Amino acid sequence: MRVQDSTPPDPDVVIVGAGFSGLGMAIELSRAGREDYVILEKADEVGGTWRENTYPGCACDVQSHVYSYSFELNAGWSRMFPQQAEILDYLRRCADRYGLRRHIRFRSEFSGATYDDRTGRWRVTTADGAVLTCRALVLGMGPLHQPSIPDLPGLDGFRGPVFHSARWDHEVDLDGRNVAVVGTGASAIQFVPRIAPRAGRLTVFQRTPPWVLPKADRSVTDLERRLFARVPAAQRAYRNAIYWRLESRFAAFEHPRLMWAAQQVAQWHLRRQVKDPQLRRALTPDYRMGCKRTLLSNDYYPALTRPNVDLVTSAVAEVRDDRVVTRDGTEHPADVLILGTGFHVTDAYQQLPLTGRGGRAIQEVWADGIEAYLGTTVSGFPNLFLLLGPNTGLGHNSMIFMIESQTRYVARCLDLLDRSGGQALEVLEPEQRAFNERIQGALAGEVWTADNCTSWYLDGEGVNRAAWPGWTWQYRLRTRRPRPEHYRVLRPGR
Repeated sequence: MRVQDSTPPDPDVVIVGAGFSGLGMAIELSRAGREDYVILEKADEVGGTWRENTYPGCACDVQSHVYSYSFELNAGWSRMFPQQAEILDYLRRCADRYGLRRHIRFRSEFSGATYDDRTGRWRVTTADGAVLTCRALVLGMGPLHQPSIPDLPGLDGFRGPVFHSARWDHEVDLDGRNVAVVGTGASAIQFVPRIAPRAGRLTVFQRTPPWVLPKADRSVTDLERRLFARVPAAQRAYRNAIYWRLESRFAAFEHPRLMWAAQQVAQWHLRRQVKDPQLRRALTPDYRMGCKRTLLSNDYYPALTRPNVDLVTSAVAEVRDDRVVTRDGTEHPADVLILGTGFHVTDAYQQLPLTGRGGRAIQEVWADGIEAYLGTTVSGFPNLFLLLGPNTGLGHNSMIFMIESQTRYVARCLDLLDRSGGQALEVLEPEQRAFNERIQGALAGEVWTADNCTSWYLDGEGVNRAAWPGWTWQYRLRTRRPRPEHYRVLRPGR
């Protein structure tokens, strides 16, 4: 359901994105009595990542009961791990329940923003030429929204259909065809088992094998759903138990040697499902578990053992009109090419037109690497707030916990600004620098940099700009309220 746009041209707050982050921010503002906000959404429906990713088998690898807002429990989850359609339905219901649609401008793609030093307001533009001004700007676009397309020679000349997993083309018939999949990350291990029975030949090109653990998924019983619906406290207790079990896993990220036990489970899982020793060697990682994203699947390995599936470990050299050529010179026929190559993360802001105080572009400020204070505010960009910004990512627990921590923090920053009587709030550069030095110091001894591992957590210089190096409850405590001494209040004319 959509509501005709009735949003004001100059709201107090502009939120970009209507996924978990943007909707969560909007709900937090409404619950605090702040209704003067607009959500800019590029599509014609809410949902963010869970609207755009519709590939076969798309699901979350975090349990349903913690992959949801703490204030909006859902007793009706059908499985322990939620599937894409259910998550999208959940977000739609949240938008309706909290009356958010009247605040949303659909088909309004954010194209940039400039801070006006004189007025202390942001001038926000959209792709269709619309202009809004606001006091505060909240970017809730998420870290996994820009598909990463590999720079493969000849890709543009491929004769058949080519699409990224996040832009799945459901019109393409895969039945009986030669299908090539580039990438073996979190998306590929979900869709490969679904398309393998359909393809005449499926060739999977693997650069680095992932660590894969069994997925403890099952249907939620009718009894459980009835209990949770009638006794919400029981569901909350169950949710809390899941949270603390997941949280305990951080010990292995903090002390990489503790990953040994989990690696044993993953190796047992591989031995149990793949009997061919040559294939098993190709699927065995040579890096410490945890430094790259650890994946969950019960059907990925069996899919690779099918007689019509080939795993290729030689790097892709080029694409020709009807084949993929690897560096060893082998030509692999292909009718359809699917890119499971992930997203831009640490470089996601490189093309974003965002200009702060004094006319400085975000790319200039971040020339040496992206960073923010608490992953949320950036010196030189007053009243700009990032949701799931630098170093807020997790490898062990639910990102919804981090989102809620940030949205509460942003709301309290606005409260602080109101009490101060100023026009803008800006984090002090020394505080931001000191915070990030502590972050990088903590990361240096953790699993993400163990054994010279490389991953999308690291930027081009090998610096981890994505992961939070602590327990999530520590982040919650740090963002409980803004510390006035870490900010300066800008007055008119300053």
